[in-house]
Amino acid sequence: MTITLVKTPVGAPEDAQDAPATDASSSRPEHRRARERMRAALTDERTRNACRVVVRHGAYTAGGGRIVWRRVWEDRTTARYGRMMRAAEAVGNMEEAKEWEERAHRFREARHRRRMEMMTAMRQAPRAAGAVALTGAGILTAAGIALAVGNKDFADLAVPFEFAVDAIRWAFIIGTVVWGLIPLLGPAIGLAALWDIGRRRQAAPHWALPASARGDGEPITPSIVVKAFRDLGISTLRKAITDMEDAGASMLSVIAPAGVGVEVDVHLPSGVSTEEIQNRRRKLAENLGRHEHEVFISIPPAARTVRLWIADSGALDEPVPASPIVTDPDLKADYKTGRCPWGVTLRGDAALVTLYQKMVLVTGLSNQGKTASLRALALWLALDPTVEFRIGDLKGIGDWHMFLGLATVLIEGPTDDHVMEVTHMVEDGFEEMQRRLLQPKGTQFHPLILIVDEAQVAYGSGAVGIDKRPYGGQRATSRYFRAVKGIHDQGRAVNVTIWEGTQDPTDQNLPKRSREGNHIRASLVVGTESQAKMALGDAPVAKGAAPHKLRQGLDKGQLVVAGEGLKMAAGQVSENVRTHFIDDDEAEVIIERAKAMRANATTVHKLEAVQDVDYLADLAVVIGTDKRVKATEVVHRLKVRNHAVYEHWNGGTVRDLLVEYGEDTGLYDGYPVVKLESVQRALEQRDEEIAEAQ
Repeated sequence: MTITLVKTPVGAPEDAQDAPATDASSSRPEHRRARERMRAALTDERTRNACRVVVRHGAYTAGGGRIVWRRVWEDRTTARYGRMMRAAEAVGNMEEAKEWEERAHRFREARHRRRMEMMTAMRQAPRAAGAVALTGAGILTAAGIALAVGNKDFADLAVPFEFAVDAIRWAFIIGTVVWGLIPLLGPAIGLAALWDIGRRRQAAPHWALPASARGDGEPITPSIVVKAFRDLGISTLRKAITDMEDAGASMLSVIAPAGVGVEVDVHLPSGVSTEEIQNRRRKLAENLGRHEHEVFISIPPAARTVRLWIADSGALDEPVPASPIVTDPDLKADYKTGRCPWGVTLRGDAALVTLYQKMVLVTGLSNQGKTASLRALALWLALDPTVEFRIGDLKGIGDWHMFLGLATVLIEGPTDDHVMEVTHMVEDGFEEMQRRLLQPKGTQFHPLILIVDEAQVAYGSGAVGIDKRPYGGQRATSRYFRAVKGIHDQGRAVNVTIWEGTQDPTDQNLPKRSREGNHIRASLVVGTESQAKMALGDAPVAKGAAPHKLRQGLDKGQLVVAGEGLKMAAGQVSENVRTHFIDDDEAEVIIERAKAMRANATTVHKLEAVQDVDYLADLAVVIGTDKRVKATEVVHRLKVRNHAVYEHWNGGTVRDLLVEYGEDTGLYDGYPVVKLESVQRALEQRDEEIAEAQ
């Protein structure tokens, strides 16, 4: 377990770092020049061309193998017939669908017949082999008799058999030589054949193709868009377009260039919903001559209208440019007024996000770029010397280790002990927030950013404190959950915010009340639409946000972002961002620049935990022997007992605590009351749950 605390004076001027040069500092110019030479070599056009050649020819071979496998699969199964049947059904051509069904039936019958004939042949093979052997022996014997009689030499009877033995021996020798060459030449010939197939089919990324083959694809015109909608297989839409005097042109707005593609609004005829179009995104893309990931559908404010953004063919396969944080050594950040260069939008525009008083949530499947996306925000903000970081990395493989010496808290590790330390860190942040809230109006506070990466480890932890309250879980008694929720509720007012990164968003990994407290919600690829809704919320997904439609592995680092951080067009609720990737070496260079802006750091080696409080036990103490007490009086007694802990409690908080254990407040003379027997049953229920968990 690694727990490092660094007390960093906030707002230290850059001049505070002026000090006599050491041997290490004197070598920095040489290191900088070496990095610049390496960057120049990597960004040189010759290097890019060499990369294109390597990727292109490798993709030709892999693509050729995929094509051959698909052909073999379709030749030996009914996959082709099934695909044609689905296509015919999609356009409503039931006659053609029945014809393909009949062909599939005949194919299965013929395949079954061939298999039965093969089994019959295998059973008859020994008999046939015996017959061939006897026939061959008879022929050789007859030939030997003829030679012996003709030459009047009985020894000639064996000549045909000797000839047969020699023929078999030479056949074996020739076969051995040929078979010896097959392991050497066979793979090479096979790979060459696959490469040729892939080359002829251009089975390589668009950006890796030769310059002569990298066309822009078929341009998008009004007739192509209308035809694509007409052929979606929606009979109402097809009939409406056919009946229009202008052949559907009135459905379209002006097709306007938008970055590396074009954008157009399509007003749907009566009887056709936007949901029907969204559900046919892949078919619409194919009708437009594009891949599914090159067409994005969103819902503008106008009723019964969809907005299409259609990429130029292959444009989204081009690499994302390097981050300005890396390329500009003089770049500085400003927490309040600045915007972080997070990446580029699909249109190719810079995606600039404001982080001022923003709670941030980044989710997605494992190994898709979640940590890199979250860390890119922190690296930019590190260039503002007024910002304090406290970081809990519950993966613990060093992704955040470069912040050592800059973050005031750095916890790295995946165990329950690390979860407890991270919880103490977040609770301490909550206490700092409460201290700031009690300060006089107008007091200025430096930004405090709490970052918890792999937060699902904290929510799923089974660690229990001495007060019998769990550290993890989704209930209101969870210490980690309560601290996060408390910061979400009031932290931004005093510049205390929390960022979380979590895998595979579910109710267990990311409780509803926690995820909805974030101002910026971003999702990499997820598995299902329900997970997309958990990551971003129902409204963005309903209006076209589709992280579940991203390609796992191929769209690594691409986020669907919803919330307040990005500037978006009126009515737009989400934006796809292809994030800049900053590797560990580049991140370390950025952190060194950030440290140079701050005063020297001192390190403390122990994190004091926030005092454990047993809420139910305190509730039982303040009720005492009374059968029932008004809820307002209970809250007053709790504040008298421990004002720092219960300062912000009210009757609803007490009720929530009881509901967690199957109890509730009651009414007496029209006033909410807390009953002694309810508290006692809640204590018993909690003890039973802890005993079962152990």
